[in-house]
Amino acid sequence: MKLSGLPVGRDLFHPEVIADPYSCFGHLRDTDPVHWNARFGLWLVTGYDEVVWILRHHELFSSAVIRQGAGPLYPPIDPDDLHLFDGIRDFRAAQLVEQDRPDHLHQRSVVHGYFTPKAMEEWRPFVRAAVDELLDRVRPRGEMDVLTDLAAPLPVRIIAEMMGVPYADRDRLRAMADGILYINRGEPHRLRPLARAVREIVEYAAPLVEERIGRGGSDFISVLTEGEESGVFTRHQVLVNTGLLLFAGHETTMNLICNGLLAFIRHPEQWERLRADPAGMARTATEECLRYDPPVKSTQRIAAADVELAGRTIARGDRIRWIMAAANRDPRVFTDPDTFDIGRQPNPHLSFGSGIHYCLGATLARIEGQEVFRGLAERFERFELAGGPPEYQPSLQFRSVKSLPVRWPL
Repeated sequence: MKLSGLPVGRDLFHPEVIADPYSCFGHLRDTDPVHWNARFGLWLVTGYDEVVWILRHHELFSSAVIRQGAGPLYPPIDPDDLHLFDGIRDFRAAQLVEQDRPDHLHQRSVVHGYFTPKAMEEWRPFVRAAVDELLDRVRPRGEMDVLTDLAAPLPVRIIAEMMGVPYADRDRLRAMADGILYINRGEPHRLRPLARAVREIVEYAAPLVEERIGRGGSDFISVLTEGEESGVFTRHQVLVNTGLLLFAGHETTMNLICNGLLAFIRHPEQWERLRADPAGMARTATEECLRYDPPVKSTQRIAAADVELAGRTIARGDRIRWIMAAANRDPRVFTDPDTFDIGRQPNPHLSFGSGIHYCLGATLARIEGQEVFRGLAERFERFELAGGPPEYQPSLQFRSVKSLPVRWPL
């Protein structure tokens, strides 16, 4: 199997790979589940069992990718922008997700209580009200861009509330979130908007952090400042992880909503199943959206020791990128894996990872997805694409449409 004359998997930013990662990475999963990509200098792990093994042996794989990574940036960036990389690397290296134990354990313990399933369930009424407001606003129009009218504004509204920032600052937060999204994109100019967004979120968060020191509030920034007061976080880490909430919570929810609704449009019989019982089917439907076309395609690590996996020797210092999008369709685990089935149970997808790095925001993302798909199914008989097939952002990590215009009968 080839893509435009290129061996499958060689050019990970090839337009056909970006548009359809499932054919490319599915071929690798079925033929070479631990595959060395010489062009990028990394291992691609695509089999479900192999990915789970990596996740359960965290001590063998370091999360400190940005600190330890070597070699030129790929795809190449504008040479005039290289000076921006040091500041971006400093921002990323201080994030919770870039830490290994014991630092990771100490830092995660500070914020874990904020993100427990019970605590997140308390946000469901707020999420439902926000979804209802956004959908009631667009319903009379007969059309919307799902990305800009629903998927992007919803998580920013929720994150702003969690951060305890003024309602009027939502547009500013959304602009910063859009800039931070360039962190895993492939455009040559990507460092410019990213560096600007990094600077702006730190400058924005600094006075908010300062005013919360010693106050003991319940918002997320206050939780981080308690970590600073106890010596777990530095001030810089507090600022950076404020930015991490904005970035991670924005991108994953945005992709879940867009990719999920696109799957429903392409599988109208599944949309009818959801419409027949929106409240009852919302949970399993959201899980299948997460599995079938996940918000995050892949995650990267660096081998902390020599590792034998699926007959391959991964050397210490090698980069590994596991592909959840391929593992989630492994026929060894999922029956009819390429079928979109919103009643699928069990559904042990890996879209939120597993083990010590299991996504802190998983419960919140699920609640947002459940409330969005419930709200859509209760209000709209059907959707159709208002343009051609959607185009995707050139990213190895995220599965992000550039836009998703749809229409419906009035």
